[in-house]
Formats: sequence, structure tokens, C-alpha cells
Amino acid sequence: MQPLFLKPVFQERIWGGAALKKEFGYNIPSHQTGECWAISAHPNGPSIIENGKYAGMTLDQAWKDQPELFGYPKEEGFPLLTKILDANSDLSVQVHPDDSYAKNAHNELGKTECWYIIDCKEGAELVLGHRAQSKEELIELIHEGKWDHLLRRIKIQPGDFYYVPSGTVHAICEGTLILETQQSSDTTYRVYDYDRKDDAGNLRELHLDRAIDVITVPHQDSDHSPQIEEREQVRITTFVESEFFTVYKWDINGKATFSFPHQYLLLSIIKGSGSLILDGESYALEKGRHLIIPVGVAEFQIDGKLEVIVSHV
Repeated sequence: MQPLFLKPVFQERIWGGAALKKEFGYNIPSHQTGECWAISAHPNGPSIIENGKYAGMTLDQAWKDQPELFGYPKEEGFPLLTKILDANSDLSVQVHPDDSYAKNAHNELGKTECWYIIDCKEGAELVLGHRAQSKEELIELIHEGKWDHLLRRIKIQPGDFYYVPSGTVHAICEGTLILETQQSSDTTYRVYDYDRKDDAGNLRELHLDRAIDVITVPHQDSDHSPQIEEREQVRITTFVESEFFTVYKWDINGKATFSFPHQYLLLSIIKGSGSLILDGESYALEKGRHLIIPVGVAEFQIDGKLEVIVSHV
């Protein structure tokens, strides 16, 4: 059994920058690159396997043609998407639908997501939630453009983690580098975009009717307190265990042993370097690499000094 190392896909965005090149050494298409789709089987940007007998195959092809790697899953498509986002300027204020709404409207999954703050400028903020107490108040505040009154802003710092269920009004703001774990969906409803114009001079499209349909009112804060486990050579922080995904951070200092024989794991190296030892083979791990460990691996080791964000369904 071999790990699947993946080649990321990059997406240019009006709010993107060059931090993905600066921080991870990626060969980005421009200095307006907003998203690294690091582990993706979504049709809008599937990752390509770089190593082993499946080299050159896209992740969506592997999911379809090699289901044994994923434990013969019941899901129709690969359910997760790992991104790194460079918010060089503010993202739009937006909301995502749940599975039922997205299936009916777009024939795809809803979008619950979560964020790990890799880095941010001093004083950086997020928009997370709103203050309206009813749909009527929400509609009134949106149509009157009373954004300062409507939107809840919170201060952030590196190492913070936030769970963002579908229906949550949110925006990643300027000067923030985030690793996002989400359902494999590309459906976003813009609520407010600061009256920005695209390269052609047009205001970007808003989706107010659909957004109002799906926004949770009143806002509900998510109660997900990190659970920390100290083991030999590794500190394991479990950020969230939800119906959509479980997300951990592994702080490794030395040689640590892991066993997830019934799960395929998504791993993103966000700091440091080391090696993965699996079935007697050693694989280099460096900051910015992303990989999947297939189902059925009884045990593996990671040796080095590195920080890893890990997820599974």
C-alpha cells in the first residue's frame, strides 16, 4: 500500500495574492491567486496523483475506478475538499446551502466547512454570523445595506480554529492565510461584496434570494471545544467531530505511530518536514505537501518535526 501524493490546483480570485508562493513555494499562476485546491475531486478542479501506479490519475478517477483505496465507499463522489486560501483582501460576505437545498438547486453537496488559521496580520478579523433575530429583520438590514449593524466581526490569531456550518453568514478578511476543510462543493451565495467590480468593470453578482432562503436565523454559534491528547512524540488536537468530517492537528516532534485501518486520511503539511514510513517504505514530507493514506493501512509512522492538518469522513 502506498500513499497518494497530490498535485494541487490553483484558482485565481479577485481577492487573492501571492502568499501561496511565499509561504509554500507553489508555482502559482499570478499574484492574484486566492485558492489552492490541495485535495480535491471536485469537477471544477480535481487534484492529480503524483506517485506510484496511479500517477497521472485524477482523484475523482481514483475514487471511481479504485474504490478499494477508500473502503468501497457508499458516497457517490469524494466527499471532502481541502483548500488553502490567501485572503489578500476581503472575501465577499457569503453563505452556503445545506445538502438538501444544494441537491435540489444545483445537484451537488451542501457546504459545511471549517478553518484553521495558518497565519494572519495583526488585528485580522473574520465575519462570522449576524445579529438579526428574524427573517424580516435580516431582509430589512440587507436591503438597507446596514452591514455594520448586521454582521458580527471577531478578532483572530494564528492557530485559531472555526467550524462554519451551512447557513452561517461569513467572510474571510484581508491578511489571512487559512486551511479550509469542507464538503466537496463549490456553491456559494454572495450577500455583499463591497461594491467591487471585476476586470470588465462590472459589479460582481449577488445571490440575495437564495442567500436569504438558507441563512440560519437567528445565528447559532457552534460549540466545538478542541480536545488535546499528549502522546509520545506527538500532540493530537481534535478540533471537530461532525457528521461531515473529523479534523485534527498533529504536532509531531520525533517518531510517532498512528493507526487508522478503517479510514482513509487526508494529510496537509503546514509546517516543518520529516518522513512518512508506510509498509517499509519512506516518503519525504515537506511543508506544502498534501496526501491521502488509503484505507487498510494497519499502522504508519511520521518522523520529524512538523505540523499536519488531518481529516477524514
